[in-house]
Amino acid sequence: MINNKKPVVKPPLSLVEIITRADAATIQAALEARQKIDALLAERAAAYERIAALEKQVDEVMGAPNLFVFPPPAVSVAPFATPSPSPAPSPAKAEPSASADHGEAPQKKAPQKSGN
Repeated sequence: MINNKKPVVKPPLSLVEIITRADAATIQAALEARQKIDALLAERAAAYERIAALEKQVDEVMGAPNLFVFPPPAVSVAPFATPSPSPAPSPAKAEPSASADHGEAPQKKAPQKSGN
């Protein structure tokens, strides 16, 4: 017997793969990737806090803030882009709720004519 089984190569995860395949293994891999990213972002935040503390120490040695001109970083870092605001939900897709009309002015009903 000939064994023609090839090892299964998992493609890199993409949003489309997660949505369309949506099997437990794909979702688990996405969760693990997200947890790893969250840990790396926490480490990055700690590194920036350390850099800020070092720069503050340099300012204290110089005797005035922003007097020392820091050279550019030796390693390029990700640019700081401002996040684009998420689009507001369209009114047609908004779900009605019991508290939806609390912020609006009450509408007056037209007076009814009496037939007496």
